[in-house]
Amino acid sequence: MANIQNINCALNINYSFIQDKPIPLNSTLSTTNTLSTSPPKLDRRSAGYKPSIWDRDFLVSLRRNRVGAQDESVKIEGLKCKVKNMIADEEYCEPLMVFKLIDEIQRLGLGNHFDKDIKTALKRFSCNFSDLNLDLPTTALGFRLLRQSGFFVSQDVFKQFIDDKGNFIPSLCNENEGIIQLYEASYMAFEGEHILDEAKAFTIEHLANNYMNHALANLPLRYQMPKLKARDHLETYPQGEVTRDVTSLLELAVLDFNNTQLMYQEDLHDMARWWKNVGLSEKLSFARDRLMECFFWGIGTTSSKPELSSCRKALTKVYNFITIIDDIYDVYGHINELHLFTQAIERWNINEIDELPYYMKLTFLALYNTINDIGYEILKLKGYNCVPFLKKAWIDMLKAFLVEANWFHNKETPTFEEYMDNGWVSISGVNALTHAFFYVSPEITPEALQALEIKHDILRLPSMVFRLANDLATSEDEIERGETANAILCYAKDKGVSHKEARKVISKMIDESWKGLNEIQTNNQTPFSKEFIETSMNIARTSQCAYQHGDGHGSPELLKKKILSLVVQPITLLS
Repeated sequence: MANIQNINCALNINYSFIQDKPIPLNSTLSTTNTLSTSPPKLDRRSAGYKPSIWDRDFLVSLRRNRVGAQDESVKIEGLKCKVKNMIADEEYCEPLMVFKLIDEIQRLGLGNHFDKDIKTALKRFSCNFSDLNLDLPTTALGFRLLRQSGFFVSQDVFKQFIDDKGNFIPSLCNENEGIIQLYEASYMAFEGEHILDEAKAFTIEHLANNYMNHALANLPLRYQMPKLKARDHLETYPQGEVTRDVTSLLELAVLDFNNTQLMYQEDLHDMARWWKNVGLSEKLSFARDRLMECFFWGIGTTSSKPELSSCRKALTKVYNFITIIDDIYDVYGHINELHLFTQAIERWNINEIDELPYYMKLTFLALYNTINDIGYEILKLKGYNCVPFLKKAWIDMLKAFLVEANWFHNKETPTFEEYMDNGWVSISGVNALTHAFFYVSPEITPEALQALEIKHDILRLPSMVFRLANDLATSEDEIERGETANAILCYAKDKGVSHKEARKVISKMIDESWKGLNEIQTNNQTPFSKEFIETSMNIARTSQCAYQHGDGHGSPELLKKKILSLVVQPITLLS
């Protein structure tokens, strides 16, 4: 039904970098004499990261003209009205019809336009869903949609499909649609919901045995980035199923996707100019230059709402600094320098950085100015001074970085528990979400701020997914370059099991973390807004996407196709 318009871009470039000279730690140098001093050269490690694959001039120029934007806007609003009428239409009063329509809207990436309409439609079934005695496909689909919209439905609705021995009835395997829907529904489980655990095991075994590996090759819907999922769904839509109503949905989805992409290109244009002006990628040749990948993380963490442009750009900046500072602690910095840098961040005072080597001075001042600018923007938007919270997020993350650097320096492998207690902070999810909180939250309440300060589960759980997905993708490279701590290595050593067995356990831990997120979304008893809860889940989704096939940050070619799909290449539907 759809194809991609080919765009040929030159995406490979090598930049000329200026190598900094480290300053010896036993001397106190003023800012004025830093550049003229020629200290002894210190040995530096290298992680062998690949250079950026994105041409900087291309990124700056990447903006398509909005030809016919006004006419297109009128068309979009007309199509939205059609879809709203479809959701409210009495023709769609049967559960299966309602569920299928809503599922289609969400798979096409349009759910954020119809939140209230969808919730109203689903509310009709939320109270008596368990009494409807629907077939397996409809039960599983309805269960998933209701839970992800915040309605509690008991796992007991699946008891009708279980035999006297507590197993799912084998004959269900004859219905592929029902099995696939049950598989997707099982990822909406809470902790301790054994029926859904059995449903997952049952469906995975069936899908594998019947060579339906395409259903298992992709991440489950719950874990996927919405806009990437929407593009894939549009491009693989079966032509035989295109009815008049579906045509309206498809047309709206294509227009919406391309409009969102234009918005992303505007944001990226600004970010490319900002990054060029900061100039750190030229000065710090040891660090990964990952503007486009950080922008991918920025748009993945936030929704595609136009009003969140400032949030997407702020997160792009945050992820860029996280990447650079991570490389300082993981690879380039000497342990004494790292202690000094951590102390400088704790003081957050530009008058006290003279003891830092030149490359750290540059990094500190660039970070200091950027975070204070973000704080100023939030003050203008929300009337709240968030700088103390942002500063605390950076301090906590860098202290966690320093713990890991000390483990490496001392050739120490911590216990798995010690590693995870530190690792869910060092992965940077809490830092990014703290910045996002002040942008996406409609109100900034004292209760939410207190929960933010103590690192509520809505910060911890997606950070756990982030950490574990990262370690699954990067552990082999890290072990090869001599790292002493990651989840797989620590678990295998702690429990006396193979790395293969450890990886299975780590994958299961990701699912367990998602169970906690599911429960927070469905039974929200937190002081956080639904917008922030969705943002938290988005960072988990983005991490699983970025690390699905390897280290997408260390090896940027792994993300190239996904970034092209989201940011560069528009969708055109065949007539």
